[in-house]
Amino acid sequence: MRARHSNAGGFTLIEVMVVVVILSILAAILIPKVMDRPDAARITKARNDLRAIESALNLYRLDNFNYPSTDQGLQALLEKPAGSPEAKNWKEGGYLPHMPIDPWGNVYQYLQPGKHSEIDIYSLGADNRVGGEGRNSDIGNWQID
Repeated sequence: MRARHSNAGGFTLIEVMVVVVILSILAAILIPKVMDRPDAARITKARNDLRAIESALNLYRLDNFNYPSTDQGLQALLEKPAGSPEAKNWKEGGYLPHMPIDPWGNVYQYLQPGKHSEIDIYSLGADNRVGGEGRNSDIGNWQID
């Protein structure tokens, strides 16, 4: 019985310390790269949100044969919209669990018909104003591959 307990598996203190040192080295290398690029991370989040919203709008269109109007807005993905076009086959529970907000704390904008495509979904960027450059530039679904 004693032989069984002496062969029991486990990690030694040295093994645990080696893993901690390796993780610390990786963190020291990666964190500065990530911390130097917060605007790029925000833009990536906005693009991912736009893809998710556009996918939900496409599901809405499959069920209801039309996109929601600009007046019905993105809220039509969460609650059955009133007005025209009527959402006869609106999916109970909605098309998104919640409406994301852009990385700068603002609501995403929606136009149907859009200026760039059939629907435009976009963020106004950090300044929350039309146009701009760099972190203040607009990010729209027409810019996403």
